[in-house]
Amino acid sequence: MADELEPAIPETEATEAEEPIKQRKNGLYPGVSDELAESMKSGWADTELHGLEPIAQAAETAARRAALSARFPGDRLVIPSGNLKTRSNDTEYPFRASVEYAYLTGNQTEDGVLVLEPTGAEGHRATIYLLPRSDRENGEFWLSGQGELWVGRRHSLTESAELYGIPAADVRELADKLREATGPVRVVRGHDAGVEAALNDKVTAERDDELRVFLSEARLVKDTFEIGELQKAVDSTVRGFEDVVRVLDKAEATSERYIEGTFFLRARVEGNDVGYGSICAAGPHATTLHWVRNDGPVRSGDLLLLDAGVETHTYYTADVTRTLPIDGTFTEIQKKIYDAVYDAQEAGIAAVRPGGKYRDFHDAAQHVLAERLVEWGLVEGPVERVLELGLQRRWTLHGTGHMLGMDVHDCAAARVESYVDGTLEPGMVLTVEPGLYFQADDLTVPEEYRGIGVRIEDDILVTEEGNRNLSAALPRRSGEVEVWMGSLRGARG
Repeated sequence: MADELEPAIPETEATEAEEPIKQRKNGLYPGVSDELAESMKSGWADTELHGLEPIAQAAETAARRAALSARFPGDRLVIPSGNLKTRSNDTEYPFRASVEYAYLTGNQTEDGVLVLEPTGAEGHRATIYLLPRSDRENGEFWLSGQGELWVGRRHSLTESAELYGIPAADVRELADKLREATGPVRVVRGHDAGVEAALNDKVTAERDDELRVFLSEARLVKDTFEIGELQKAVDSTVRGFEDVVRVLDKAEATSERYIEGTFFLRARVEGNDVGYGSICAAGPHATTLHWVRNDGPVRSGDLLLLDAGVETHTYYTADVTRTLPIDGTFTEIQKKIYDAVYDAQEAGIAAVRPGGKYRDFHDAAQHVLAERLVEWGLVEGPVERVLELGLQRRWTLHGTGHMLGMDVHDCAAARVESYVDGTLEPGMVLTVEPGLYFQADDLTVPEEYRGIGVRIEDDILVTEEGNRNLSAALPRRSGEVEVWMGSLRGARG
Protein backbone atom coordinates (compact mmCIF):
# COMPACT_ATOMS: atom_id res chain seq x y z
CA MET A 1 0.00 0.00 0.00
CA ALA A 2 1.38 3.44 -0.92
CA ASP A 3 2.58 5.67 1.89
CA GLU A 4 -0.17 8.28 2.15
CA LEU A 5 -0.29 11.93 3.10
CA GLU A 6 3.05 13.28 2.09
CA PRO A 7 3.90 16.93 2.81
CA ALA A 8 1.52 19.72 3.62
CA ILE A 9 0.47 22.49 1.31
CA PRO A 10 2.30 25.67 2.30
CA GLU A 11 0.04 27.63 4.61
CA THR A 12 0.31 30.68 2.36
CA GLU A 13 -1.53 28.70 -0.29
CA ALA A 14 -4.56 27.94 1.89
CA THR A 15 -7.51 30.28 1.97
CA GLU A 16 -8.81 31.65 5.26
CA ALA A 17 -11.70 29.17 5.18
CA GLU A 18 -9.40 26.18 4.69
CA GLU A 19 -6.97 24.50 7.00
CA PRO A 20 -3.68 23.41 5.44
CA ILE A 21 -3.44 19.71 4.75
CA LYS A 22 -1.32 18.26 7.51
CA GLN A 23 2.07 16.76 6.79
CA ARG A 24 2.57 13.09 7.45
CA LYS A 25 4.79 12.67 10.50
CA ASN A 26 7.19 10.24 8.80
CA GLY A 27 6.80 11.42 5.22
CA LEU A 28 9.85 11.06 3.01
CA TYR A 29 9.64 14.53 1.47
CA PRO A 30 10.44 17.62 3.56
CA GLY A 31 7.96 19.88 1.82
CA VAL A 32 6.32 20.97 -1.43
CA SER A 33 8.21 23.40 -3.60
CA ASP A 34 6.33 26.34 -5.06
CA GLU A 35 7.19 25.00 -8.51
CA LEU A 36 5.72 21.55 -7.81
CA ALA A 37 2.61 23.04 -6.23
CA GLU A 38 2.10 25.23 -9.29
CA SER A 39 2.72 22.33 -11.65
CA MET A 40 0.06 20.17 -9.97
CA LYS A 41 -2.60 22.85 -10.49
CA SER A 42 -2.68 22.65 -14.25
CA GLY A 43 -2.31 20.35 -17.22
CA TRP A 44 -5.30 18.17 -16.40
CA ALA A 45 -7.99 17.22 -18.92
CA ASP A 46 -11.64 18.08 -18.30
CA THR A 47 -13.27 14.81 -17.20
CA GLU A 48 -16.79 16.09 -16.50
CA LEU A 49 -19.36 13.49 -17.56
CA HIS A 50 -22.36 14.67 -19.58
CA GLY A 51 -25.75 13.19 -20.42
CA LEU A 52 -25.78 10.73 -17.52
CA GLU A 53 -28.82 8.49 -17.14
CA PRO A 54 -30.50 8.28 -13.73
CA ILE A 55 -29.71 5.23 -11.62
CA ALA A 56 -31.96 2.21 -12.14
CA GLN A 57 -33.94 2.78 -8.95
CA ALA A 58 -34.39 6.56 -9.32
CA ALA A 59 -38.17 6.31 -9.66
CA GLU A 60 -38.38 4.09 -6.57
CA THR A 61 -36.19 6.33 -4.42
CA ALA A 62 -38.29 9.34 -5.44
CA ALA A 63 -41.46 7.51 -4.38
CA ARG A 64 -39.86 6.61 -1.05
CA ARG A 65 -38.94 10.25 -0.41
CA ALA A 66 -42.48 11.30 -1.27
CA ALA A 67 -43.88 8.84 1.29
CA LEU A 68 -41.44 10.15 3.89
CA SER A 69 -42.44 13.73 3.13
CA ALA A 70 -46.12 12.91 3.52
CA ARG A 71 -45.52 11.27 6.89
CA PHE A 72 -43.68 14.24 8.45
CA PRO A 73 -45.19 17.46 7.01
CA GLY A 74 -43.50 20.64 8.19
CA ASP A 75 -40.44 18.89 9.66
CA ARG A 76 -36.89 19.23 8.39
CA LEU A 77 -35.60 15.66 7.88
CA VAL A 78 -31.89 14.85 7.92
CA ILE A 79 -30.60 11.43 6.84
CA PRO A 80 -26.78 10.97 6.79
CA SER A 81 -24.85 8.27 4.96
CA GLY A 82 -22.13 8.08 7.62
CA ASN A 83 -18.38 8.58 7.75
CA LEU A 84 -15.33 6.43 7.24
CA LYS A 85 -14.24 4.42 10.27
CA THR A 86 -10.59 3.80 11.07
CA ARG A 87 -9.45 0.20 10.87
CA SER A 88 -5.83 0.77 11.83
CA ASN A 89 -3.81 4.00 12.02
CA ASP A 90 -4.51 5.68 8.66
CA THR A 91 -6.46 2.89 6.94
CA GLU A 92 -10.22 2.62 6.99
CA TYR A 93 -12.83 -0.12 6.88
CA PRO A 94 -14.64 -0.47 3.55
CA PHE A 95 -17.47 2.03 3.65
CA ARG A 96 -21.13 1.04 3.57
CA ALA A 97 -23.68 3.86 3.61
CA SER A 98 -26.47 3.79 6.16
CA VAL A 99 -29.44 1.78 4.95
CA GLU A 100 -31.84 4.69 5.47
CA TYR A 101 -29.73 6.99 3.28
CA ALA A 102 -29.13 4.42 0.53
CA TYR A 103 -32.83 3.46 0.54
CA LEU A 104 -33.91 7.07 -0.05
CA THR A 105 -31.20 8.15 -2.49
CA GLY A 106 -29.42 5.20 -4.11
CA ASN A 107 -26.15 6.98 -3.30
CA GLN A 108 -23.45 5.09 -1.39
CA THR A 109 -20.67 7.61 -0.75
CA GLU A 110 -19.30 8.56 2.64
CA ASP A 111 -20.13 11.91 4.26
CA GLY A 112 -23.31 12.32 2.20
CA VAL A 113 -26.45 13.76 3.80
CA LEU A 114 -30.00 13.87 2.45
CA VAL A 115 -31.99 16.84 3.71
CA LEU A 116 -35.72 17.31 3.16
CA GLU A 117 -36.65 20.91 3.87
CA PRO A 118 -40.35 21.69 4.40
CA THR A 119 -41.94 23.93 1.78
CA GLY A 120 -45.42 24.32 3.22
CA ALA A 121 -48.27 22.89 1.20
CA GLU A 122 -45.87 21.55 -1.42
CA GLY A 123 -44.28 19.10 0.98
CA HIS A 124 -40.49 19.07 1.05
CA ARG A 125 -37.56 20.10 -1.12
CA ALA A 126 -34.88 17.42 -1.19
CA THR A 127 -31.16 18.18 -1.43
CA ILE A 128 -28.35 15.67 -1.38
CA TYR A 129 -25.20 17.09 0.21
CA LEU A 130 -21.98 15.51 -1.03
CA LEU A 131 -18.28 16.17 -1.32
CA PRO A 132 -17.61 17.85 -4.68
CA ARG A 133 -14.70 16.98 -6.96
CA SER A 134 -11.27 17.39 -5.34
CA ASP A 135 -9.88 20.92 -5.45
CA ARG A 136 -6.78 21.12 -7.63
CA GLU A 137 -6.08 24.73 -6.79
CA ASN A 138 -5.27 23.98 -3.16
CA GLY A 139 -3.75 20.55 -3.86
CA GLU A 140 -6.36 18.56 -1.94
CA PHE A 141 -6.72 16.07 -4.77
CA TRP A 142 -3.12 14.84 -4.47
CA LEU A 143 -2.06 15.71 -0.93
CA SER A 144 -5.07 14.69 1.13
CA GLY A 145 -5.43 11.02 2.01
CA GLN A 146 -9.03 11.22 0.77
CA GLY A 147 -8.16 13.20 -2.34
CA GLU A 148 -9.10 11.77 -5.72
CA LEU A 149 -5.53 10.86 -6.65
CA TRP A 150 -5.43 8.55 -3.62
CA VAL A 151 -8.94 7.05 -3.53
CA GLY A 152 -10.39 7.67 -6.98
CA ARG A 153 -12.58 10.12 -8.83
CA ARG A 154 -15.76 11.43 -7.22
CA HIS A 155 -18.81 12.52 -9.16
CA SER A 156 -19.22 16.25 -9.50
CA LEU A 157 -22.28 17.79 -7.89
CA THR A 158 -23.82 18.26 -11.34
CA GLU A 159 -23.23 14.62 -12.21
CA SER A 160 -24.69 13.50 -8.88
CA ALA A 161 -27.83 15.56 -9.43
CA GLU A 162 -28.31 13.85 -12.80
CA LEU A 163 -27.68 10.36 -11.43
CA TYR A 164 -29.87 10.53 -8.33
CA GLY A 165 -32.53 12.96 -9.49
CA ILE A 166 -31.92 15.22 -6.49
CA PRO A 167 -30.33 18.69 -6.47
CA ALA A 168 -26.80 18.36 -5.05
CA ALA A 169 -24.84 20.77 -2.86
CA ASP A 170 -21.48 20.92 -1.10
CA VAL A 171 -21.67 18.99 2.18
CA ARG A 172 -18.94 21.14 3.70
CA GLU A 173 -21.46 23.97 3.91
CA LEU A 174 -24.16 21.88 5.58
CA ALA A 175 -23.18 22.15 9.24
CA ASP A 176 -23.61 25.91 9.25
CA LYS A 177 -26.99 25.60 7.54
CA LEU A 178 -28.16 23.06 10.08
CA ARG A 179 -27.05 25.22 13.00
CA GLU A 180 -29.12 28.07 11.57
CA ALA A 181 -32.18 25.92 10.89
CA THR A 182 -35.47 26.83 12.53
CA GLY A 183 -38.58 24.78 13.14
CA PRO A 184 -38.89 21.08 13.97
CA VAL A 185 -36.02 18.83 12.88
CA ARG A 186 -35.58 15.07 12.86
CA VAL A 187 -32.33 13.21 12.19
CA VAL A 188 -31.39 9.56 11.76
CA ARG A 189 -28.87 9.10 14.55
CA GLY A 190 -25.78 6.97 14.86
CA HIS A 191 -24.13 7.67 11.51
CA ASP A 192 -22.62 11.18 11.53
CA ALA A 193 -21.47 12.79 14.77
CA GLY A 194 -20.83 16.13 13.06
CA VAL A 195 -24.37 16.37 11.75
CA GLU A 196 -25.78 15.44 15.14
CA ALA A 197 -23.62 18.05 16.88
CA ALA A 198 -24.91 20.75 14.52
CA LEU A 199 -28.48 19.78 15.45
CA ASN A 200 -27.82 19.19 19.14
CA ASP A 201 -30.29 21.80 20.44
CA LYS A 202 -32.93 21.19 17.77
CA VAL A 203 -33.79 17.50 18.02
CA THR A 204 -35.20 15.07 20.58
CA ALA A 205 -34.60 11.36 20.95
CA GLU A 206 -38.34 10.64 20.79
CA ARG A 207 -38.87 12.51 17.53
CA ASP A 208 -35.76 11.01 15.95
CA ASP A 209 -36.86 7.53 16.93
CA GLU A 210 -40.19 8.09 15.17
CA LEU A 211 -38.27 8.86 11.98
CA ARG A 212 -36.11 5.75 12.30
CA VAL A 213 -39.13 3.54 13.01
CA PHE A 214 -41.00 4.89 9.98
CA LEU A 215 -38.06 4.25 7.67
CA SER A 216 -37.71 0.73 9.05
CA GLU A 217 -41.38 -0.08 8.58
CA ALA A 218 -41.36 1.44 5.09
CA ARG A 219 -39.03 -1.39 4.07
CA LEU A 220 -41.31 -4.18 5.28
CA VAL A 221 -42.97 -4.43 1.85
CA LYS A 222 -40.53 -4.53 -1.04
CA ASP A 223 -41.18 -2.84 -4.38
CA THR A 224 -40.53 -4.49 -7.74
CA PHE A 225 -36.97 -3.18 -7.96
CA GLU A 226 -36.11 -4.54 -4.51
CA ILE A 227 -37.54 -7.97 -5.27
CA GLY A 228 -35.46 -8.10 -8.43
CA GLU A 229 -32.32 -7.21 -6.50
CA LEU A 230 -33.02 -9.84 -3.86
CA GLN A 231 -33.43 -12.47 -6.58
CA LYS A 232 -30.07 -11.38 -8.05
CA ALA A 233 -28.48 -11.76 -4.64
CA VAL A 234 -29.97 -15.22 -4.22
CA ASP A 235 -28.93 -16.36 -7.69
CA SER A 236 -25.33 -15.34 -7.02
CA THR A 237 -25.50 -17.04 -3.64
CA VAL A 238 -26.61 -20.29 -5.29
CA ARG A 239 -23.54 -20.13 -7.52
CA GLY A 240 -21.40 -19.44 -4.46
CA PHE A 241 -22.69 -22.60 -2.78
CA GLU A 242 -21.89 -24.57 -5.93
CA ASP A 243 -18.37 -23.13 -5.87
CA VAL A 244 -17.91 -24.36 -2.31
CA VAL A 245 -19.06 -27.90 -3.03
CA ARG A 246 -16.57 -28.14 -5.91
CA VAL A 247 -13.63 -27.33 -3.62
CA LEU A 248 -14.50 -29.25 -0.45
CA ASP A 249 -11.48 -31.47 -1.00
CA LYS A 250 -9.25 -28.38 -0.84
CA ALA A 251 -11.05 -27.24 2.30
CA GLU A 252 -10.33 -30.63 3.87
CA ALA A 253 -6.65 -30.06 3.14
CA THR A 254 -6.74 -26.61 4.74
CA SER A 255 -9.61 -25.32 6.91
CA GLU A 256 -13.00 -23.61 6.98
CA ARG A 257 -11.17 -20.52 5.72
CA TYR A 258 -10.99 -22.08 2.26
CA ILE A 259 -14.77 -22.27 2.21
CA GLU A 260 -15.09 -18.70 3.40
CA GLY A 261 -12.64 -17.44 0.77
CA THR A 262 -14.30 -19.40 -2.01
CA PHE A 263 -17.71 -17.93 -1.30
CA PHE A 264 -16.24 -14.44 -0.81
CA LEU A 265 -14.74 -14.57 -4.30
CA ARG A 266 -18.19 -15.11 -5.80
CA ALA A 267 -19.63 -12.29 -3.67
CA ARG A 268 -16.99 -9.81 -4.78
CA VAL A 269 -17.07 -10.81 -8.45
CA GLU A 270 -20.85 -10.70 -8.83
CA GLY A 271 -21.86 -8.33 -6.06
CA ASN A 272 -20.68 -5.69 -3.63
CA ASP A 273 -19.65 -7.97 -0.78
CA VAL A 274 -21.03 -10.66 1.47
CA GLY A 275 -24.17 -9.46 3.21
CA TYR A 276 -22.83 -10.60 6.60
CA GLY A 277 -19.97 -12.62 7.97
CA SER A 278 -20.16 -16.05 6.34
CA ILE A 279 -20.77 -18.95 8.73
CA CYS A 280 -18.63 -21.86 7.49
CA ALA A 281 -19.13 -24.27 10.34
CA ALA A 282 -17.80 -27.81 9.98
CA GLY A 283 -18.32 -30.62 12.47
CA PRO A 284 -19.26 -29.48 15.99
CA HIS A 285 -18.82 -25.83 15.01
CA ALA A 286 -22.22 -26.19 13.32
CA THR A 287 -23.80 -26.10 16.79
CA THR A 288 -22.54 -22.52 17.29
CA LEU A 289 -25.17 -20.28 15.73
CA HIS A 290 -22.88 -17.51 14.51
CA TRP A 291 -19.59 -19.31 14.00
CA VAL A 292 -17.63 -16.75 11.96
CA ARG A 293 -14.07 -17.55 13.07
CA ASN A 294 -14.00 -20.14 10.31
CA ASP A 295 -10.63 -21.47 11.39
CA GLY A 296 -11.50 -25.10 12.14
CA PRO A 297 -10.82 -28.34 10.31
CA VAL A 298 -13.04 -29.75 7.57
CA ARG A 299 -13.28 -33.52 7.93
CA SER A 300 -14.85 -36.20 5.79
CA GLY A 301 -17.78 -37.77 7.62
CA ASP A 302 -18.78 -34.51 9.32
CA LEU A 303 -21.41 -32.00 8.27
CA LEU A 304 -20.76 -28.49 6.97
CA LEU A 305 -23.28 -25.82 7.93
CA LEU A 306 -22.82 -23.02 5.40
CA ASP A 307 -24.84 -19.85 6.08
CA ALA A 308 -23.88 -17.17 3.57
CA GLY A 309 -25.30 -14.52 1.28
CA VAL A 310 -24.12 -12.31 -1.57
CA GLU A 311 -24.92 -8.61 -1.30
CA THR A 312 -25.72 -6.83 -4.57
CA HIS A 313 -24.21 -3.51 -5.61
CA THR A 314 -27.41 -1.88 -4.35
CA TYR A 315 -27.00 -3.45 -0.87
CA TYR A 316 -29.71 -6.15 -1.05
CA THR A 317 -28.54 -9.40 0.48
CA ALA A 318 -29.47 -13.04 0.30
CA ASP A 319 -29.39 -15.20 3.45
CA VAL A 320 -29.27 -18.91 2.68
CA THR A 321 -28.17 -21.93 4.71
CA ARG A 322 -27.50 -25.49 3.67
CA THR A 323 -26.11 -28.28 5.83
CA LEU A 324 -24.02 -30.57 3.67
CA PRO A 325 -22.27 -33.92 4.26
CA ILE A 326 -18.63 -33.10 3.58
CA ASP A 327 -17.99 -36.45 1.90
CA GLY A 328 -21.25 -36.21 -0.06
CA THR A 329 -23.32 -38.76 1.87
CA PHE A 330 -25.29 -38.38 5.10
CA THR A 331 -24.79 -40.94 7.83
CA GLU A 332 -27.93 -42.51 9.28
CA ILE A 333 -28.05 -40.21 12.34
CA GLN A 334 -27.17 -37.14 10.27
CA LYS A 335 -29.99 -37.91 7.85
CA LYS A 336 -32.43 -38.48 10.70
CA ILE A 337 -31.74 -35.05 12.17
CA TYR A 338 -31.53 -33.36 8.77
CA ASP A 339 -34.87 -34.76 7.62
CA ALA A 340 -36.53 -33.53 10.81
CA VAL A 341 -35.30 -30.01 10.11
CA TYR A 342 -36.39 -30.30 6.48
CA ASP A 343 -39.90 -31.33 7.53
CA ALA A 344 -40.02 -28.40 9.96
CA GLN A 345 -38.95 -26.01 7.22
CA GLU A 346 -41.57 -27.40 4.86
CA ALA A 347 -44.24 -26.73 7.48
CA GLY A 348 -42.89 -23.23 8.05
CA ILE A 349 -42.80 -22.32 4.35
CA ALA A 350 -46.34 -23.62 3.90
CA ALA A 351 -47.50 -21.18 6.58
CA VAL A 352 -46.16 -18.14 4.71
CA ARG A 353 -49.14 -16.57 2.97
CA PRO A 354 -50.77 -13.13 2.64
CA GLY A 355 -53.14 -12.43 5.52
CA GLY A 356 -51.41 -14.93 7.78
CA LYS A 357 -49.76 -13.93 10.99
CA TYR A 358 -46.01 -13.38 10.89
CA ARG A 359 -45.60 -15.82 13.78
CA ASP A 360 -47.38 -18.65 11.96
CA PHE A 361 -44.32 -19.99 10.13
CA HIS A 362 -42.29 -20.03 13.34
CA ASP A 363 -45.02 -21.85 15.26
CA ALA A 364 -45.49 -24.41 12.49
CA ALA A 365 -41.79 -25.24 12.30
CA GLN A 366 -41.35 -25.41 16.07
CA HIS A 367 -44.30 -27.78 16.36
CA VAL A 368 -42.66 -30.27 13.98
CA LEU A 369 -39.34 -30.09 15.81
CA ALA A 370 -41.02 -30.55 19.18
CA GLU A 371 -42.82 -33.62 17.85
CA ARG A 372 -39.52 -35.18 16.74
CA LEU A 373 -37.78 -34.42 20.03
CA VAL A 374 -40.64 -36.13 21.90
CA GLU A 375 -40.62 -39.04 19.44
CA TRP A 376 -36.87 -39.51 19.96
CA GLY A 377 -37.29 -39.52 23.72
CA LEU A 378 -35.15 -36.42 24.23
CA VAL A 379 -37.90 -34.50 26.03
CA GLU A 380 -41.06 -35.62 27.78
CA GLY A 381 -44.35 -34.88 26.01
CA PRO A 382 -47.01 -34.14 25.19
CA VAL A 383 -45.93 -31.77 22.42
CA GLU A 384 -48.26 -29.00 23.62
CA ARG A 385 -46.55 -29.05 27.03
CA VAL A 386 -43.11 -28.87 25.40
CA LEU A 387 -44.13 -25.86 23.33
CA GLU A 388 -45.89 -24.10 26.20
CA LEU A 389 -42.78 -24.37 28.37
CA GLY A 390 -40.38 -23.78 25.47
CA LEU A 391 -38.48 -26.96 26.31
CA GLN A 392 -37.57 -27.57 22.65
CA ARG A 393 -35.48 -24.42 22.71
CA ARG A 394 -32.58 -26.26 24.33
CA TRP A 395 -31.96 -27.70 20.85
CA THR A 396 -33.79 -25.30 18.48
CA LEU A 397 -32.29 -22.19 20.10
CA HIS A 398 -33.45 -19.38 17.77
CA GLY A 399 -36.47 -17.95 16.02
CA THR A 400 -37.39 -19.51 12.69
CA GLY A 401 -36.77 -16.47 10.53
CA HIS A 402 -36.62 -12.72 10.02
CA MET A 403 -37.30 -10.03 7.45
CA LEU A 404 -34.71 -9.70 4.69
CA GLY A 405 -33.63 -6.77 2.53
CA MET A 406 -30.87 -4.16 2.66
CA ASP A 407 -30.02 -5.47 6.11
CA VAL A 408 -29.73 -9.20 6.62
CA HIS A 409 -31.99 -8.71 9.65
CA ASP A 410 -34.07 -6.06 7.94
CA CYS A 411 -36.59 -3.64 9.44
CA ALA A 412 -35.21 -4.23 12.93
CA ALA A 413 -36.47 -0.87 14.26
CA ALA A 414 -40.08 -1.58 13.26
CA ARG A 415 -42.69 -1.69 16.00
CA VAL A 416 -43.51 -5.12 17.40
CA GLU A 417 -47.12 -4.77 16.29
CA SER A 418 -45.97 -4.13 12.71
CA TYR A 419 -43.38 -6.91 12.62
CA VAL A 420 -43.53 -10.06 14.77
CA ASP A 421 -47.15 -9.40 15.80
CA GLY A 422 -48.07 -8.22 12.33
CA THR A 423 -49.73 -9.73 9.29
CA LEU A 424 -47.93 -10.89 6.16
CA GLU A 425 -48.49 -8.90 2.97
CA PRO A 426 -47.49 -9.49 -0.66
CA GLY A 427 -44.02 -8.06 -1.22
CA MET A 428 -42.62 -9.02 2.15
CA VAL A 429 -39.47 -11.14 2.01
CA LEU A 430 -38.42 -13.26 4.96
CA THR A 431 -36.26 -16.23 5.81
CA VAL A 432 -37.52 -19.59 7.04
CA GLU A 433 -34.65 -21.29 8.87
CA PRO A 434 -35.39 -23.92 11.52
CA GLY A 435 -32.51 -25.81 13.07
CA LEU A 436 -31.51 -28.48 15.56
CA TYR A 437 -28.25 -28.16 17.46
CA PHE A 438 -26.87 -30.85 19.74
CA GLN A 439 -23.88 -29.46 21.57
CA ALA A 440 -20.79 -31.64 21.87
CA ASP A 441 -21.01 -31.52 25.67
CA ASP A 442 -24.78 -32.09 26.00
CA LEU A 443 -25.14 -35.09 28.29
CA THR A 444 -28.96 -35.09 27.99
CA VAL A 445 -28.82 -36.63 24.50
CA PRO A 446 -27.30 -39.89 23.26
CA GLU A 447 -23.65 -39.64 22.29
CA GLU A 448 -24.38 -40.18 18.60
CA TYR A 449 -26.33 -36.88 18.51
CA ARG A 450 -23.60 -34.79 20.09
CA GLY A 451 -21.74 -32.34 17.89
CA ILE A 452 -24.35 -32.38 15.11
CA GLY A 453 -25.90 -29.08 14.02
CA VAL A 454 -28.36 -28.72 11.15
CA ARG A 455 -30.01 -25.59 9.74
CA ILE A 456 -31.81 -25.16 6.43
CA GLU A 457 -32.67 -21.62 5.37
CA ASP A 458 -34.43 -20.17 2.34
CA ASP A 459 -35.54 -16.71 1.30
CA ILE A 460 -39.30 -16.55 0.83
CA LEU A 461 -41.32 -13.87 -0.99
CA VAL A 462 -44.94 -13.41 0.05
CA THR A 463 -47.06 -13.31 -3.12
CA GLU A 464 -50.72 -12.65 -3.83
CA GLU A 465 -51.29 -16.40 -4.15
CA GLY A 466 -49.08 -17.60 -1.31
CA ASN A 467 -45.30 -17.54 -1.50
CA ARG A 468 -42.31 -18.07 -3.77
CA ASN A 469 -39.03 -19.58 -2.65
CA LEU A 470 -36.38 -17.30 -4.15
CA SER A 471 -33.65 -19.84 -3.33
CA ALA A 472 -35.45 -22.93 -4.63
CA ALA A 473 -32.60 -23.60 -7.07
CA LEU A 474 -30.56 -25.05 -4.18
CA PRO A 475 -31.68 -28.60 -3.36
CA ARG A 476 -33.09 -29.18 0.14
CA ARG A 477 -34.22 -32.81 0.42
CA SER A 478 -31.45 -35.00 1.81
CA GLY A 479 -31.39 -37.35 -1.18
CA GLU A 480 -31.42 -34.47 -3.64
CA VAL A 481 -28.57 -32.79 -1.77
CA GLU A 482 -26.44 -35.93 -2.13
CA VAL A 483 -27.18 -36.19 -5.88
CA TRP A 484 -26.47 -32.47 -6.37
CA MET A 485 -23.16 -32.67 -4.53
CA GLY A 486 -22.15 -35.75 -6.51
CA SER A 487 -22.91 -34.05 -9.82
CA LEU A 488 -20.83 -30.99 -8.92
CA ARG A 489 -17.89 -33.05 -7.73
CA GLY A 490 -18.06 -35.20 -10.83
CA ALA A 491 -17.97 -32.09 -13.02
CA ARG A 492 -14.82 -30.66 -11.43
CA GLY A 493 -12.72 -32.04 -14.22
